[in-house]
Amino acid sequence: MLKTNVETFLGCESPWEEARIVIYGAPFDSTTSFRPGTRFASRTMRGESYGLETYSPYQDLDLEDAAIMDSGDLELCFGNTEMALKDIEARADEIVSAGKLPFMIGGEHLVTLGAVRAVQKKYPDLHILHFDAHTDLRQEYLGAELSHATVLRRIWDLVGDNRIWQLGIRSGMREEFQWAKEHTNLRPFDLQAMPEALAALQGKPVYFTIDLDVMDPSVFPGTGTPEYGGVSFKELLEAALAGCGLNVVGCDLVELSPAYDQSGASTAAALKIMREMLLKLEAPFIQGPINV
Repeated sequence: MLKTNVETFLGCESPWEEARIVIYGAPFDSTTSFRPGTRFASRTMRGESYGLETYSPYQDLDLEDAAIMDSGDLELCFGNTEMALKDIEARADEIVSAGKLPFMIGGEHLVTLGAVRAVQKKYPDLHILHFDAHTDLRQEYLGAELSHATVLRRIWDLVGDNRIWQLGIRSGMREEFQWAKEHTNLRPFDLQAMPEALAALQGKPVYFTIDLDVMDPSVFPGTGTPEYGGVSFKELLEAALAGCGLNVVGCDLVELSPAYDQSGASTAAALKIMREMLLKLEAPFIQGPINV
């Protein structure tokens, strides 16, 4: 049984027995190919979350009325990628096996593979909704098949053809884009294909992974591999809320690297996206405040 973390994400203090969503951090960035630092995202987000309100005026919902537990960060081995992935898988498996929804804070994008391994065991028909600036579809990167540049290819190894929807993609090798034409549903540059993705994913178990560099660096500079031509905060917020209306059985936010935005604005953007996703996922169960 997991116990509540000492310092929790704002308003996410439900005990294990009551929680429907369980947050956990995966502070791992050992395969980062450009600028490291995403290992500090979950710790930074917890501390900075207290600059938010628990109440969302977008949805008229409050985290204080939700059943969400923050189980803290995993202690991951930075020298052994597969060991780190196994630890992530074990935490996600514990959450999923208890009938709860795992919500992971990365870390680099490779951490998603560990979570998907666990979720896919319970949901063999798993589909993936993926927002990102990058394809992440390489077979290998510098000889390594486990990398943040290969994570969606490794996930494809698990789920197979046409079960991955990729939106916002604007960077990758020619071979990745060509490969995607036959094996994934890649809709480049923006999130305008979201209605198409929603229609295709209705009724299916979905793992929803958001690489925050899908946002333009003018909005979100705090990331390891910034790529211009991205979406606005408002566009991401609307699409993330729509995605959370699907049958989401696991999700994550990855690739915030707080040190590259000393203003704290990137962390603030990540936090607000996370608050809104949590509330949308909990919305069917929230009854509102109890009047005493």
